[in-house]
Amino acid sequence: MKQLIETIVKPLVDYPEEVRVETDENASRIVYKLSVHSEDTGKVIGKQGRVAKAIRSIVYSAASNYHKKKTYLDIVD
Repeated sequence: MKQLIETIVKPLVDYPEEVRVETDENASRIVYKLSVHSEDTGKVIGKQGRVAKAIRSIVYSAASNYHKKKTYLDIVD
């Protein structure tokens, strides 16, 4: 899942080497925390959150086939 998120996000940003995905997992859910360079935050979120919503849709769809836990994607500063 981390590799999928990185594959989607890296072409969108100016600093692909600073894309980081951390995983926080417990018994019922998995949270992927995406962090990018401060100048790239707007590119990942997009106008009115459209890019972030599209990324989340892809990740949630893939995660539902990959494991049975509830999956979340957070974009952190």
